[in-house]
Amino acid sequence: MGDFAIHISANLVSQLAEDSGKVKKKTKKTKPRKSQEPQQPQTKVNHKQILDDSKTQKGTPAPGWPLQPPVFLPLSPSAHSAELDAIRSVLHESERVLEKIHKQEENMVQEVTERAKTLRDQEFKLPYQKPLPCLAEKDACESCYKEFGKDPLKCLPLLKNYADCSRRARQQVSSGDK
Repeated sequence: MGDFAIHISANLVSQLAEDSGKVKKKTKKTKPRKSQEPQQPQTKVNHKQILDDSKTQKGTPAPGWPLQPPVFLPLSPSAHSAELDAIRSVLHESERVLEKIHKQEENMVQEVTERAKTLRDQEFKLPYQKPLPCLAEKDACESCYKEFGKDPLKCLPLLKNYADCSRRARQQVSSGDK
């Protein structure tokens, strides 16, 4: 195989750009129709005249023969009914199969929805969290300070109870780490 290269010039690009805007129509060559009339001796006729004659003949039927619509004859009654019965049975069977498929689809959608819900619940479920130690004592202290804001010494016993509880919780955590 030989080496070759393609060179694209600016002139070629501009020609292609100009041609893309123009719509090119393919010329269709018309063939003159052969008439069904018996052939008569032809005299010298201009080619353009033949084309004009063929255009006028396309729209009109041959003289003497009226244009009639096609006639469809019915089948024999036994063949007709047997064929219709076969088509109807296939149609009913198809409808039953379609109903079964719709029911299966509904069941699968419900099943997938339930599985997705259980998976989501399992995945996003928070692990067991230990309750905060001394939560009751802390709440008691806060409510006491809110009630006796001007005289905080009245909350001293609750504060000592909260301090003791927090000390015990720290000792349990430190003994559990060792």
